[in-house]
Amino acid sequence: MADPIWSPGPARRQTANIRRFIELVRTELDPTVRDYWDLHRFSLAQPAEFWRAVWEFCGIQGSPGEVVVEDFDRMPGARWFPQARLNFAENLLRYRDDQPALLFRSETGATASYTYAELYRAVARTAGALRTAGVQAGDRVAGYLPNLPETVIAMLAATSLGAIWSSCSPDFGIDGVVDRLGQIQPKVLFCAAAYCYGGKTHDCLDKVNGILAAIPSIEKTVVVPYVNPDARIDKLRHAVWMADFMEDDGAAGGDHAGPIEFEQLPFDHPVYILYSSGTTGVPKCITHGAGGTLIQHLKELVLHTNLRRTDRICYFTTCGWMMWNWLVSGLAVGATVVLYEGSPFHPSPAAMFDLIDAFGVTVYGTGAKAVAAWEKAGLKPRESHQLNTLVTLLSTGSPLSPESFEYVYREIKQNLCLSSISGGTDIVSCFLLGCPILPVWRGELQCPGLGMAVAILREDGTPAEAGETGELCCTQPFPAMPVRFWADEDGSKYRAAYFETFPGIWAHGDFAYRTEHGGYVIQGRSDATLNPGGVRIGTAEIYRQVESLDEVVESICVGQDWDGDVRIVLFVRLREGLQLDEALQERIRKTICQNTTPRHVPAKILQVADIPRTISGKIVELAVRNVIHGRPVANVDALANPEALELYRDRPELSA
Repeated sequence: MADPIWSPGPARRQTANIRRFIELVRTELDPTVRDYWDLHRFSLAQPAEFWRAVWEFCGIQGSPGEVVVEDFDRMPGARWFPQARLNFAENLLRYRDDQPALLFRSETGATASYTYAELYRAVARTAGALRTAGVQAGDRVAGYLPNLPETVIAMLAATSLGAIWSSCSPDFGIDGVVDRLGQIQPKVLFCAAAYCYGGKTHDCLDKVNGILAAIPSIEKTVVVPYVNPDARIDKLRHAVWMADFMEDDGAAGGDHAGPIEFEQLPFDHPVYILYSSGTTGVPKCITHGAGGTLIQHLKELVLHTNLRRTDRICYFTTCGWMMWNWLVSGLAVGATVVLYEGSPFHPSPAAMFDLIDAFGVTVYGTGAKAVAAWEKAGLKPRESHQLNTLVTLLSTGSPLSPESFEYVYREIKQNLCLSSISGGTDIVSCFLLGCPILPVWRGELQCPGLGMAVAILREDGTPAEAGETGELCCTQPFPAMPVRFWADEDGSKYRAAYFETFPGIWAHGDFAYRTEHGGYVIQGRSDATLNPGGVRIGTAEIYRQVESLDEVVESICVGQDWDGDVRIVLFVRLREGLQLDEALQERIRKTICQNTTPRHVPAKILQVADIPRTISGKIVELAVRNVIHGRPVANVDALANPEALELYRDRPELSA
């Protein structure tokens, strides 16, 4: 058996938060719990004891009540902490001292910072203004914003009142925003005057006008003067600059709001509405409860990520991706949350390593594609940067290839816990996570999350063996399951999304297998699985091989219905100036065949100038598959570059 690519040293293992938690469980609840795998077993066998211990260990503010879970045998249908009362924002604002809470930098070099005391005061003023504007518990407050401190302030202010926060990043077009926010009818919209990306400034207010015209429920438009403080907002309906809005906080003197009146609400009171990608239909409005989101995030941040007050955590994300919600929950730990706005490769491919050094980031997260792009760009941060503070690197969004694991330890830093994690918008958290006291194996996600009954199931619903590919599922309820889909009164859309494949079992839509080490390998979305000759093949297996070639920047692979079967079609985007000739095609085929199986080899390999992706950066295999079959693509406004789809339409090579 090969050795792990990294193992934690004795000091890291002994001082980890999860080690203290294991000792607590062993001493007070189960004397047989001595390591991570014992703890995971306990978390599934004794869910009530486990989740109450998480509540207490993480110091959740609120009243948990006597009952941890009702109807645990129903999935969906279990109710967690049914007697609890809490407020989400109160937990993120439990610290009110002079430690930095938020540090901000944009790609232009602009910076800002808030201590915990300053953040509390800003939230108090904004919450007072929202209350004056008539916002109450259950109302929706929306953001159409970059990743700014003001975005965090608006979210905390809204949720302190019991309002529900929902946000889209400003690179969404009008239709994409209306498809999402139009379904939930927000009362207040926070937006920015403009934003920057890749060295270019993009105005937001023309799009905001279109959004306001389409969503009549918006009674107040609060504008953050980001990038363009001289913008004209007088033509926007009910518009006010954020500074002026905060002065209208209902307090005498205007800008001296008193203590925040945190609304104490049930555990499953909605806190966030997130959205499915919208590439296969109208986006689903996935509604998450405050208590489930909070306890799950704290479990993941404190136990799986080892986050502490002394840490500085940054995740490259937009406000339209669930990792923003996950990142901001770092405030509940008292850590410093580092926000970055702009392109992660501007003004140079090393921009994020500059940020890590400048701000002393200890935990940094990004998408798997970014790690591959660093390697393609020839970056060797261990030679060009200090990275003294960095102890954990997180990756998600798509499978992280074994080659990327090797690159991280070879060219970034050796003493680093590299945790590839996986979950999604559906649960605003993770099924598979890292663990600071477990080794890292090349190409593997370290472990299933505590309290998450992860299983790999065959098509007939029976458990797969280690190494056998199947559907990633969860067989027991967990607190971060959505409380519902918005406007899905009978729950039929919710049940259809996750529970039709295997009744009573959450089927997540990922194609994966469990390894002999207890870790997992994800091979792509199961709904994009290739089936040549009836053999199921995950697209990630092909991407890993193709993108190992220097000439290939990125690729996308789909199945084309052909001659009564399915044939694999691979599209590649090459380095600038290169052309796909027969020699390169042969190298691609040979690389795939040698490292996978002959069945993985594409029947067709075609060159494209661009690959369509969602605004959160995920490639859209289903949309490409629909285009090559002449079928319509729903909600193209959900794509960052919808024009790229035309590169795949009516390709003559696919008619023979």
